[in-house]
Amino acid sequence: MKMSENISMRSILITVAVIIAALAYYFFDPADSIYAPKCMFHLVTGWDCPGCGSQRMLHALLNGDFRGAWESNAFLLCALPLLVIMAFAAIFRLRFPKLYAIVNSLPSIIIIALSILLWTLLRNIIN
Repeated sequence: MKMSENISMRSILITVAVIIAALAYYFFDPADSIYAPKCMFHLVTGWDCPGCGSQRMLHALLNGDFRGAWESNAFLLCALPLLVIMAFAAIFRLRFPKLYAIVNSLPSIIIIALSILLWTLLRNIIN
């Protein structure tokens, strides 16, 4: 099997997996499902981690409920464009090395880490 065939097969498998996951989150509400993974950090501490509500946010977003998505995890909703850019930069790092370098630079990593920390603290203090 040639390398290009291997890459395209991997791309197809990833695409199929993403579609299946999106369909699952579209049809099944994680808030009502016993099969949806629960946050261990929240179960142990009672605090919300940065990702708490992300499954509900994804379900709401896929169903066109932007208010529900915002209420479930506003930070992740706002971070989705950045996550898309980061995924794009990683996938096409050889084609766009400058973008990849910017996204993975120390200042970018520090800003993202501090933003996540601030979000975690604020959501637990306010709620």
